[in-house]
Amino acid sequence: MTLKKHISILVVLLHLCQAGYSQSSYFPPVGSATWETTSPSSLGWCQERIDSLYNFLGTQNSKAFILLKDGKIVLEQYFNGQTATSNWYWASAGKTLTGFMVGLAQQDGLLNLSDSTSQYLGAGWTNCSAEQEGNITIRNQLTMTSGLNDGLADSFSTLDTCLEYLADPGTRWAYHNAPYTLLDGVIEAATGQTLNAYTNSKLGVTGITGGFFQSGYNNVFVSNARSMARFGLLMENKGIWNGTQIMTDTTYFHDMVNTSQSLNKAYGYLTWLNGKQNFMVPGLQTVFPGTLMPNAPAETFMALGANGQFINVVPSQNLVWIRMGDAPGNELVPFLLNDQIWEYINLLGCSGSITEENTLPFSISPNPADETITISMLNKINNITPYKILDASGRAIKSFNLSEKETQISVSDLQPGVYFISNGNSMQKLIIH
Repeated sequence: MTLKKHISILVVLLHLCQAGYSQSSYFPPVGSATWETTSPSSLGWCQERIDSLYNFLGTQNSKAFILLKDGKIVLEQYFNGQTATSNWYWASAGKTLTGFMVGLAQQDGLLNLSDSTSQYLGAGWTNCSAEQEGNITIRNQLTMTSGLNDGLADSFSTLDTCLEYLADPGTRWAYHNAPYTLLDGVIEAATGQTLNAYTNSKLGVTGITGGFFQSGYNNVFVSNARSMARFGLLMENKGIWNGTQIMTDTTYFHDMVNTSQSLNKAYGYLTWLNGKQNFMVPGLQTVFPGTLMPNAPAETFMALGANGQFINVVPSQNLVWIRMGDAPGNELVPFLLNDQIWEYINLLGCSGSITEENTLPFSISPNPADETITISMLNKINNITPYKILDASGRAIKSFNLSEKETQISVSDLQPGVYFISNGNSMQKLIIH
């Protein structure tokens, strides 16, 4: 990263921090379209750079983008026919909402994270032995450490025949949707209410609208973009809404947005965490070194879902932004897109120049690929940059240097599968047919 870019980012963060410490959070009224705004110019942001952000979001099949500062809307844009009242699904970003509701149920004395899941779902909810099943707790469901086999044909299936023992609970991290989904049944059994009824009763004061809907085996939350932003604002304020402390269990909230187990340091209770020394991603057992979102502040925590449903929260800056829409690719969690949006946000400040360097590090085409890929350097090239191709286990299998704007690399010697290309700071997924 160039000195110029460092200075630009620091100026933006200085504006945010100064405003964050001088103002208290605003909360939009319930049942009203009124939502106070803050002008981008008051933060030192330039319109042409906001336009660049919007242009990028538009090329990525976005539906909605909202950025809040001190609870007030600074940026709000809709794409492809979406409006402020249009509903859209949260995908796995809804996991964080479910995690919040589990905390409220424990706060109400209706369950405990150390309880066996079988206490609420009954015996035989898995295809494990009674002892293996009984060892799986609610905490394991929250932390993706159930030990159930996520490598079966349908990892979304909640049928008992698809929930097989692979490892002891707490010894293996895997992004397994089925055990998470069954938390819905745990909440309903513990509270005696449907998940929607319990959620509405607890969060009605926030003005969050929408609800969980069945989609195949999944239970997906659907709402408008502003409701998603309201939830981000609630998380930014540690479960407090306009003086009402919804989440009184401060220990639970702390644990929710901090490392919850030693296997994947970038994961709390159904919440993604930035700024950790390493991270894991869905579908792989590799522990990757470095921070999850290199372009985001280290303290950022996130609700992330398929096709780019994102909630990003930076508490010390009183900053929240959300994105809804479709996204290129089929990743369960498109980390790269979230980090690319952060690159544009970092350059919103009017100081510095973006005419000499694009905000994206490099692109790969075609992707998926068969025999040859072209790596295009999207930043200004000042020196030779070393790159590596990593396999799914994180092992470097090919190294090369780039000094040109475009370089062709043969991948005909690679077996079909998932790989990663890394320059030490940024990493992108490569699919080989």
